[in-house]
Amino acid sequence: MALRILKITLATVLAIVLIAVVYINTAGKDLLYTATGSVSRSLCATAFVAGLDPNQMFNEEQRPLMSSVGWAIHYTVDRAQREVRTSLLGGFAARAVFRPGLGCLLVHGDGPVPEAAGFEPSPIASPYPQTPVEPADPAIRQALDRAFAEPNPAHPRLTKAMVVLHDGKLIAERYAPGYGPDTPIYAHSLTKSVVNALVGVLVREGKLTLDQTAPIADWRAPADPRRAITVDHLLRMDSGLPFDETENTDGPLSPMTRMLFLERDMAGYAARTPLAHPPGTVWGYSNLSYVLLSRMIRDAAGGSAVDTERFARHELFEPLGMRSVVIETDATGTPVGSSNVYASARDFARFGELYLDDGVIDGRRILPQGWVDYSHSQTLKTGYGAGFWTNLVNEGSVPVWDAPWGMPQLPKDMFYARGAFGQYVVIVPSERLVVVRMGITLSNSTGIGDVIADIIKALHRQPS
Repeated sequence: MALRILKITLATVLAIVLIAVVYINTAGKDLLYTATGSVSRSLCATAFVAGLDPNQMFNEEQRPLMSSVGWAIHYTVDRAQREVRTSLLGGFAARAVFRPGLGCLLVHGDGPVPEAAGFEPSPIASPYPQTPVEPADPAIRQALDRAFAEPNPAHPRLTKAMVVLHDGKLIAERYAPGYGPDTPIYAHSLTKSVVNALVGVLVREGKLTLDQTAPIADWRAPADPRRAITVDHLLRMDSGLPFDETENTDGPLSPMTRMLFLERDMAGYAARTPLAHPPGTVWGYSNLSYVLLSRMIRDAAGGSAVDTERFARHELFEPLGMRSVVIETDATGTPVGSSNVYASARDFARFGELYLDDGVIDGRRILPQGWVDYSHSQTLKTGYGAGFWTNLVNEGSVPVWDAPWGMPQLPKDMFYARGAFGQYVVIVPSERLVVVRMGITLSNSTGIGDVIADIIKALHRQPS
């Protein structure tokens, strides 16, 4: 027992020394501000967007991500002011503030909050029953049992929601305790597929074209090689911008991390990023690209966060009956289109149905004809399309950590939206099937491919 206490004490002292060292180093400070910013933003949205327990979210998501400094994190949830403040050993303060209809904003300092009043969204009618739909088929019930099982407690899956849509009908769903049909869940990079849809709306309206030069002021100089980047390049992530989650070009932080947690104007930061490759030649996972696309959406919608949210609701969320969606923005009003949508699993099931039916919902065309085929047409044989992943053979230069994202047990025509920690919208056209899975799976071991394969087997056994 004494030895264990000694080890803990030494680990604590070493952690304090480490923090003291990085405290006097600018890059180290940025790293710690990123940690407190992540906690503030996550817990603010948990409390005031999703209506869930922020303490549970901290323990399930943030603490495991904080590694050796988790014990030094202190946060306060102020329900009267609707904000969360976080510090680390009393320093590196970060603040996130809730704005009605707009979600939470990570604020740099104690200055005024842009568009603090937000807006009051009009209610959206749901196309589904009020209560969760229990599967009639025992085999599908067993598949959901497997989806929520915890085969390895050391690496919990923490599945929060599963929704199964077959041929336009909601046939099964299940939720973890505290979650339900209208609970907005952090979608992570499912957001990129939502951006794909909003760009598609602008293309249908004639406000953007895929082959046009990206309308970004910083790239207009005649000698700037980024002038060659098109809207298509940004959607496909072959613009030549860096692989922004792995290339640490700015000290210990990747461009993606710096953009999300330290920059007030995320699209402005992305636009200043130099090319790593000539456009159209190399694929690289690019959060920067989707924030730049989001700036184009914001500009077309009117220029503010409220304008953008209203545009998205009118053109996409209302027609689909996506009633719980919130798109968070940066301080300039640009949606954080790489990651910051909150929506229910039912919302994403309806979103998947839009892509199952060639961009048409209830007889109304939302996306241009052919947009869905374009969205899941493979880019440079990488397994990525334009906002969606494919189930095709990866012959390109995608890093090894992307390999498990494919699902060889499912039909080749399957394509899917994917977000960190196990967010999936899986679309299987040949089976007329959409399956949504959401959770907090830090290990990426969701087992979702096998679960969907079991659902397909069950559907094939049912009488026609």
